[in-house]
Amino acid sequence: MNTFKKEERLCSKRLLAKLFSNGSSFLVYPFRIVSVPETLSVDFPAQVVIAVSKRNFKRAVDRNLIKRRVREAYRLNKAELLYPFLTEKNINLIISIHYIGKDIAEYLLIEKKLKQALKKLTEFYANEPA
Repeated sequence: MNTFKKEERLCSKRLLAKLFSNGSSFLVYPFRIVSVPETLSVDFPAQVVIAVSKRNFKRAVDRNLIKRRVREAYRLNKAELLYPFLTEKNINLIISIHYIGKDIAEYLLIEKKLKQALKKLTEFYANEPA
């Protein structure tokens, strides 16, 4: 279950446009999480896009390093924090994880904050009426 396959990545321009126009967002520094429920035609309960601002990190090497760290933290923690909740509630989500920090964070900090963000995401949809 600790994989991050192509089907889990959000690539559809239509879904990306819907996510950024209708999505609910919250902040867990250094992340801004945007999500919206959507019926998906894949086997996974969530599709994710990870973004790092070109304004804050001019060099692609730095942006790619941060994206790799965020992807790894998500890959290792989605199975215990996010997927059981989504399958239990029968919710499909499209999610944007936007790194808004100004400096390159260590992996341990990224993982800790991403865990907090995933918990907050599940709490948000647990309190929302069906």
